[in-house]
Amino acid sequence: MTYCLNPRLVIRLVMAKTVKIVSVASLVIAVHLGISATPEANGSTTKPHNVILIMADDMGYECVSANGGESYKTPNLDRLAANGMRFEHCYSQPICTPSRVQIMTGIYNSRNYVRFGLLAEDAYTFGNLARQAGYATCVVGKWQLEGGFDAPYHFGFEEYCLWQLTRRPGRYPNPGLEINGKEVDYSNGEYGPDIVSNYLLDFVERHQDERFFAYYPMILPHWPFEPTPDSPDWDPASKGVLQGHGDPKYFDDMVAYTDKIVGRIARKLKELGLRENTLLLFTGDNGTAREITSVLNGRKVQGGKGTMTDAGTRVPFIASQPGFVPSGEVNGDLIDFSDFFPTLAGITGAHIPDRLNLDGVSFAAELQGEETNRREWSYSWYFRNGEPSDRWEGGEYARTRRFKLYLDGRFYDIANDPEEEHPLEIGNIGSETKRIRRMLRKVLEQNTRGGYYEEHGVERPGKD
Repeated sequence: MTYCLNPRLVIRLVMAKTVKIVSVASLVIAVHLGISATPEANGSTTKPHNVILIMADDMGYECVSANGGESYKTPNLDRLAANGMRFEHCYSQPICTPSRVQIMTGIYNSRNYVRFGLLAEDAYTFGNLARQAGYATCVVGKWQLEGGFDAPYHFGFEEYCLWQLTRRPGRYPNPGLEINGKEVDYSNGEYGPDIVSNYLLDFVERHQDERFFAYYPMILPHWPFEPTPDSPDWDPASKGVLQGHGDPKYFDDMVAYTDKIVGRIARKLKELGLRENTLLLFTGDNGTAREITSVLNGRKVQGGKGTMTDAGTRVPFIASQPGFVPSGEVNGDLIDFSDFFPTLAGITGAHIPDRLNLDGVSFAAELQGEETNRREWSYSWYFRNGEPSDRWEGGEYARTRRFKLYLDGRFYDIANDPEEEHPLEIGNIGSETKRIRRMLRKVLEQNTRGGYYEEHGVERPGKD
């Protein structure tokens, strides 16, 4: 397979031997002086870590069998969970772009989200962070953030293999992609997810003697629902479904292929001897598509993408690195997408620019099995196009693992009412629950956009 290389990458490849020699010399000096190979900044660990962050597209918490999902087989993800740490309370934003903006910047949407399909030009991402820490960086998969051919470079990625950077052609059979500054169209039965994941594996192999950070926002298993190369009716001559959502019956196959790609990445790391110094993270960008019904621990879950319920925002999260992340751990702490940025800073030893004023809280120490005083609450501001609209659902809430308070005062016990059908009455709750509600109301007031209530005529959450 032929890939297009950008000039920066060519220079890097030419300099590879020199960089390697310098790195080895630096390591010898560090060992001699008894100092860490990675700076002890932001809670960083004592050795360099490679990081691969995989984010499935429209794959909710219920889709992973290790989480109790009963509708799909995910043996590779289950194996990662068994040999790593599985998180039960990780929350994204309800749809694609808001989640991408938040996970890449560590800042809540109320402070830096513009509109659907756009990452603001002045944003500072974890790609920028990793590059400044000396990591080789790459992004593959789905972009959907505009900015043209230079955008991935601008946001810290030295090379890329992406779908939906400058256009939106087919993404599955015989796709159209953008690779390091060029549009590349395929017509010989290639499969989009295979092309981008193969590029990632090639990147890892080329940089196995360096520290690297790879971000893989997956194309799968987002609609259109259509056959994968493992489906009985796969057609290599197909142009793919260009209009509509396709047939939901293929969702099972697409989840299975998602899992297959994750397994392929884990095996490659093992083959190269990189598994023990590469942190492999897997999550999803939002809940499952609404036309998909799944079963989680005996309960039917209707896909809730685009909604602010757990069906729209609760996503799988697994962290795995043998010898670093404890095996078989189940973590019940609250994680939201703003937390990934500071965590990656801690893992890589990168310095977070003071100007950023992040919202996220690092869970780097938790990945090593340490008990820490982490967040008691999570906050979500979601309006698809940056402001309230009659066309798109949206809203604002603050939550703990159990309780959720919306901007308009609706208050739910999510543990016992996951579909949010029965708001709690203030007069019928105990003193501790009232304390939690007051705390969540304060979170809303502190995090909402300045002047938002007055500008849009929305009442602030009522006092007890």
